[in-house]
Amino acid sequence: MLAALVALAGVFVSSYLTLYKLGYIGTLACAVGSCETVQTSRWATLFGLPVGAWGIAYYVGVLAIALYGLRGMVADSLRVSQLLVAVTATGVLFSAWLTYLELFVIHAICMWCVISAILAAILFALALVDMGEVTAINIELAEEAAERLKVDGYGKLVRNTEEVSIRALGIEDAPR
Repeated sequence: MLAALVALAGVFVSSYLTLYKLGYIGTLACAVGSCETVQTSRWATLFGLPVGAWGIAYYVGVLAIALYGLRGMVADSLRVSQLLVAVTATGVLFSAWLTYLELFVIHAICMWCVISAILAAILFALALVDMGEVTAINIELAEEAAERLKVDGYGKLVRNTEEVSIRALGIEDAPR
């Protein structure tokens, strides 16, 4: 749930920057740095869209994955956790590239861009923690299942993996 809230904050930050870039906001409220210098640079647009709009798409995507991952049937899904890690890693890398541009190419820092980069890093960290927890849960469930099978005596008559394969395929009369 925390990842969804952080992603929602990112949607607001990216929306604010996009509205400025599209001309709906006159000046940016920027207590620290040179936000307008960054936002009016040639690097503030990517493939014809404001970078903030790409941020909106990123944060909405992370929000959707995070909310989907809260659903009961996929709450402990390793695939959802892996997807969240992959998407948030992409966001961190993109934010790092934009920060590099601010520092070494534009020579100006945008407070809102830094906030967005921090949010992306927090989302990545949360995704890694989630994946670790889901992995631990899955390992625990597998160990519990194995213990139950041992207690029930399942597999006592099976001598090797070849025999398991033959029984699973239902070809017990096959030549060995």
